[in-house]
Amino acid sequence: MPEHLELQQLVDGVLQGTTRHRSLSWLQCSCPYLGIILATVSSFFFSLCSVIVKGLVDVNPIELATFRFIGVLLPSIPIAIYREETFFPEGKRIILVLRCFVGTTGLMLSFYAFRHMPLADASVIIFSTPVFVAIFARLFLREACGMFNVITIVLTLIGVVLITKPPFLFGDNQVSIVDEQIMENSYDVWGPVAALSSTLFGANAYVLLRALKGLHFSVIMSNFGAFALLYTLIVCYYIGALCWPLCGSDRFLVIALALFSFGGQILLTLALQYEQAGPVAIARSADIVFAFIWQIMFFKETPSLYSVLGALLVVSSVVLSGLRKWALALPRDSETRKKLYFLYLE
Repeated sequence: MPEHLELQQLVDGVLQGTTRHRSLSWLQCSCPYLGIILATVSSFFFSLCSVIVKGLVDVNPIELATFRFIGVLLPSIPIAIYREETFFPEGKRIILVLRCFVGTTGLMLSFYAFRHMPLADASVIIFSTPVFVAIFARLFLREACGMFNVITIVLTLIGVVLITKPPFLFGDNQVSIVDEQIMENSYDVWGPVAALSSTLFGANAYVLLRALKGLHFSVIMSNFGAFALLYTLIVCYYIGALCWPLCGSDRFLVIALALFSFGGQILLTLALQYEQAGPVAIARSADIVFAFIWQIMFFKETPSLYSVLGALLVVSSVVLSGLRKWALALPRDSETRKKLYFLYLE
């Protein structure tokens, strides 16, 4: 998952508030790629969350989002208490509420997309959230949007078009990458609409997180988890989905959803303590690889050639953005930074 959800979009809030702890440097020395490994395992857990959301067809996706947010809230509160942080600080409350609203709405939309789209296609679109941040940062924060950002945005948009395959461009037929046979499928517009909307909400959540960069991530995530839990419970009650899953296996999977969310959140937090945000963002692209594997393994859905090409474009844009962030964090006299000069030229 993101990002989203995790989600991709959801977990990325940690990137803005986590700092590396020098007291843990001894462990990093014994395993120099520990941060990358933790980020990859975190992506594995979040991808399993996506599988559960798509597979539990008898449980409303909004109700599943409720359990997902329990996994966000649980690890955040103890950290905030340990650090003696103020949970709802003055001067930041309106922005906190806005961040909670757009983040929660974005994740609920992503869950809807997982349910109504091929798993890999929805994951790729939602995973493209960081690329679109440059647009909203330019609009709301007046941050520079150079040629590099324009190129990655264009590549991402082309990738999204290839994945969503709008009928006015591609017709209603899809081509299998394995046997190249034409398969007649009705086009469900609401799945791609939900995925794209989730991406836009997630990008705005990034922008709001930049406005909250002075707060510790545990404060942001505690507010987010509490607000989202209340929000989704109200929505579930309104639509009549506030009930415990009836089947024993469904109950087990719902609990697994919260546990995987919890584990993914903690592992991503630890990854950001051992490694810079740029390499971690690149490692999280493993989420897309897992999504394609699960789609074929569990749902017997063969990705189309367009989906694979679109995924390559989107992942390339995200990886380039992560490399750029890493290059900018290097010392100015670093040889590696000099070799990657093309990534940070405006």
